[in-house]
Amino acid sequence: MLGFYEYQQESKNTAFYPKNTSIPYCALGLCGEAGEVAEKVKKVMRDKSGNFGVSETNELVSEMGDVLWYLSQLATELGVSLGDIALENLCKLQSRQRRGKLGGSGDNR
Repeated sequence: MLGFYEYQQESKNTAFYPKNTSIPYCALGLCGEAGEVAEKVKKVMRDKSGNFGVSETNELVSEMGDVLWYLSQLATELGVSLGDIALENLCKLQSRQRRGKLGGSGDNR
């Protein structure tokens, strides 16, 4: 199984974008690919009553891979590891869970 560290190291070898605008480029690419994930889900809801078959799942997995690639490149350009991002997020969510704050809204729950 490929871990976050290995993925981030290998994926940066395929990065091809203007270095002087790398952070906005990666952030915009991430948004675009996340939009493609949402679009695939929307079409399954509309056309397949929300039922994901093998084909729909495979297409969604492919788009999620593109999201991961852009997230990885953005993290790399910021000098942050995907593993650290994942750990930080889990700590935040576990803290909210302990305090009964998983529901609701706002960044500082």
